[in-house]
Amino acid sequence: MRFVCRRSRLRGEVRIPGSKSHTIRAVAIASLAEGESRIRLPLGSNDTWAAVGAYRALGAEIETGEGEWRVRGAGGEVKVPEDVVDVRNSGVTLHTAMAACALLREGIAVLTGDEQIRRRPAGPLARSLNDLGANVRSTRGTDTAPFVVEGRLSGGETTVEGLTSQHPTALLIAAPLAEGDSVIRVVNLHEAPYLEMTLDWLRRQGIAFSQEGLTEFRVPGGQRYRPVDRAIPADWSSATFFLAAGALQGNEVVLRGLDLNDTQGDKAVVAYLREMGAEIETGEDSIRVRAKELRGCELDLNATPDALPMLAVLGCFARGETRLVNVPQARIKETDRIAAMSAELRKLGADVEEMEDGMVVRESALRGAEVDSHRDHRIAMALAVAGCAIPGETVVRQAEAAAVTFPQFADRMRGIGARLDVDEEHH
Repeated sequence: MRFVCRRSRLRGEVRIPGSKSHTIRAVAIASLAEGESRIRLPLGSNDTWAAVGAYRALGAEIETGEGEWRVRGAGGEVKVPEDVVDVRNSGVTLHTAMAACALLREGIAVLTGDEQIRRRPAGPLARSLNDLGANVRSTRGTDTAPFVVEGRLSGGETTVEGLTSQHPTALLIAAPLAEGDSVIRVVNLHEAPYLEMTLDWLRRQGIAFSQEGLTEFRVPGGQRYRPVDRAIPADWSSATFFLAAGALQGNEVVLRGLDLNDTQGDKAVVAYLREMGAEIETGEDSIRVRAKELRGCELDLNATPDALPMLAVLGCFARGETRLVNVPQARIKETDRIAAMSAELRKLGADVEEMEDGMVVRESALRGAEVDSHRDHRIAMALAVAGCAIPGETVVRQAEAAAVTFPQFADRMRGIGARLDVDEEHH
């Protein structure tokens, strides 16, 4: 599938769908809880359907109705899956499900995913699960999926590298159900807000733990999760594309449904855009972004790696130089986002420079061209927003990747005036 984008004036309101990160945590915790959980306003997307499929395979009964999902949890008793568990393209699902499989009392589970997942390193998580009593190994000995997992988590002590916050998240969700107590130390933590989000979920579900900052956690074993009953907050990572669209010349966009008090790190994009010169008003249930002249600045994206593709685009429209720094983990997402965004923006005429841990983007006169998403949802959407702001026609190949987190992206863009066609032809 391709997005075919032409220069457009974007004006109007858009409602932002539920958070992928919250939805997958809700499914993971509800599946391990006792009794029936209600997840209201969940995000239905490729990644969250992958989580539903994985946890059904591990014994949870999940009904996915319109606007509400009901989950009858396994009560901490994970079932041996009938078949290989396929997490598709979802890293969070791979990691949380690996830790859940380490709760098996007997039998083994095999987890795999698509080609990108089979390249993403999960060795640090596997080693920590082994420290805590499980037996986890990569079938190819490469620290990547497929993984064979046997239980059972007995507790103990481990130190996990925090280059992706998903590894400590997975350990913290499973550890309360281990037989004994666990001490989890986290070194070199990136994406801290996502770990804060996990801790907030544990507190809400009545899990006992103590912490020293975000570097050491003591989790008593033998605990139980209460059922989940929660409305999922709107997704700040998905909102980034519409916040940024509003900041581009001639545009004015109002976003609905976002909560500035939520634990999601990507709400920082509001502050980034203000620093770049956009005019932003926040109301009770609305955020209005108006275009003003943008100026380059330096932004530390360590807590918000998902914002890198869109901010790299904005940098092309900002006076001077924009430096996106301290985000080495952007290289191990669905693709190497630093290399991929640099390559695709150059096709549009951008002056960009790669750094080991980020990018330098200079003001550039972009023109439409054919670009590729690298099968990364955030790159697909960022390039589509770019295509709606520049002369000529921009064709984004492999645009179906957007459905990983935001299946309605093209419709919502058109709803605010984007000249964005979806071409189903495979060329």
